[in-house]
Amino acid sequence: MIYMFLAEGFEEIEALCPLDLLRRVNLDITTVGVGNKFITGAHGITVKADIVDTELSYSSLDMIFLPGGMPGTLNLAASDTVINAIKDAYRADAYIAAICAAPSILGDMGLLKGKKAVCYPGFEERLIGAEIPEQNVVLDGKILTAKGMGVALEMGLEIVKIFCGEETAKKLSHAVISN
Repeated sequence: MIYMFLAEGFEEIEALCPLDLLRRVNLDITTVGVGNKFITGAHGITVKADIVDTELSYSSLDMIFLPGGMPGTLNLAASDTVINAIKDAYRADAYIAAICAAPSILGDMGLLKGKKAVCYPGFEERLIGAEIPEQNVVLDGKILTAKGMGVALEMGLEIVKIFCGEETAKKLSHAVISN
């Protein structure tokens, strides 16, 4: 199961674009509203999460996904449920994906030491101990990071590649970009 956490002020494209791609290939993904089932993004778009964070109980954990945005990233970082889910994913050797400002949460937790990671420009100092390559999307072990909204499609396709293989990701890329 993939859990995507949505907190007030999340960047809508960073969440909804990958969510759409993952559902197109029938990956098991649940959106988790932090503190509420209805969460309003940074640009005033309100979405209904599948579950509220108090309903979270996972038997299988494949990935935690953290969209960025402001103040969404700050609200994710302030949630004990989110922080505990990240710790659980890390301990379980599950994937952790974060885009835009959200990789700063992983850096603050010390999870990026010795890893390659990227983030929204200006947040690099928060990627404590990480090597910051000149790429838009970076997978290092089980940590997937991306720079921001402009690469949400690329990040979503990388997640499809992780769970469904390169061929499926290529077919999906062709279907959504060519049409």
